[in-house]
Amino acid sequence: MVPPIKPGLPISSCLRCGTCCKKGGPSFHQTDKTLIADGVIPSKYLYTIRAGELAYDNVQGGLRPVPSDIIKIKAQNRTWTCLFFDEGENTCRIYPHRPVECRALKCWDTREIEGMYAKNRLTRQDLLSNVEGLWNLISNHQARCDCGRIRDLADALGGEDGGRAQQELREIIQYDMQIRELVVSQAKLDPGILDFLLGRPLIRTIDNYGLQVQRQGKKIRLTKAR
Repeated sequence: MVPPIKPGLPISSCLRCGTCCKKGGPSFHQTDKTLIADGVIPSKYLYTIRAGELAYDNVQGGLRPVPSDIIKIKAQNRTWTCLFFDEGENTCRIYPHRPVECRALKCWDTREIEGMYAKNRLTRQDLLSNVEGLWNLISNHQARCDCGRIRDLADALGGEDGGRAQQELREIIQYDMQIRELVVSQAKLDPGILDFLLGRPLIRTIDNYGLQVQRQGKKIRLTKAR
């Protein structure tokens, strides 16, 4: 059994307390490519923070637009806990195949993880650019749902062009919803893979831009968050 942490006692090795695993799953880097490409970690257990999307920066702090895709492991039951963390046993279910960030993270010395955090990140293009048809779908979705454009439209809602911005934002969100439905119904893909292929649904991430979605059937309206 791992001994309890004593107050004031310096830590120099992992005590298997599980704290790091409960603060969000790791991001993938180029050295992790085979874990996904070979199916060791199935893509249905992953999600993508898309290039330009606002996300919390663990090193600098605060919400910031990410410069490239960040592929991460999903969390458990609306928590931050990594999907592969076994809370009952305080163990990792994929420990022999854990991503490089998990190997680098030392809570008592974060220099290694900070040094690699934003470097050599694995992207969807690295994994899927050679898949005929699929990469075109992802590229078109990325262009149509451009995160920079969404951010500009969100900022414009309270201005003179607020009505036009509202309409364009609604069209972008509705397109995102429709393409996900089509991919499942026509391509017969597992719905669980959509968060990896297309990123998280805009209807869930739009609150990062200070907006709330009101739905009436298939119709939506956007309002500033209070």
